Amino acid sequence: MGRAAQTISFGLLLSSAYLLLVLPLLTEDSPIPSILPTKIQVEIIPVLPFWALITLGAYLLGRLGLGVLRFNDTEDAYKELMGQIDVAKKNLDKRRVHWD
Repeated sequence: MGRAAQTISFGLLLSSAYLLLVLPLLTEDSPIPSILPTKIQVEIIPVLPFWALITLGAYLLGRLGLGVLRFNDTEDAYKELMGQIDVAKKNLDKRRVHWD
């Protein structure tokens, strides 16, 4: 199973579980009995998608921040880049292109 199929399957599983929890809230005469206390159904379950979205955003911003924080320049990459610049300058000189 590919990565996309796994993600879609996980999303469908989560959405169906959420619907099972929220469905008794939508109708008064629901055929599905409530398995949770009324306070949890009324105050917590309706805001779960927003909480999940905010949590995911915070997690991704934290990962981005740590990636920026841990980003370090290496001497080898600097030398490689300077070598590529020198090769490009020589190539331009061969073609008689003026550069500053």
